[in-house]
Amino acid sequence: MTVHFVAHFTVNDKEGYHVYEKGFFPILKAHGGRFVTFDDNVTVLEGERADGRTVIIEFDNEEACMGWWNSPEYQELAEHRKVSTTSHAIFVAHPIPSRS
Repeated sequence: MTVHFVAHFTVNDKEGYHVYEKGFFPILKAHGGRFVTFDDNVTVLEGERADGRTVIIEFDNEEACMGWWNSPEYQELAEHRKVSTTSHAIFVAHPIPSRS
């Protein structure tokens, strides 16, 4: 079942984040991830949201998503994101319930 990874982050150090950006896509592709979209200025319909970027990434299944997230190469690269941004990340894995 397809899952979606959603992240929102505020960049605090542009140089450090640039290192993360440069290495991100090759690792994502190697794990079967597909970058769906990003937005630096979303329209907030309700509630509050910190400034920054929101991204959505798609994987074929939960195992692929978690394989990417937990991979040594991504975790090494993610250190640059962790020190250069304030981040929040989730993945959505549950199908729509049937209405029987």
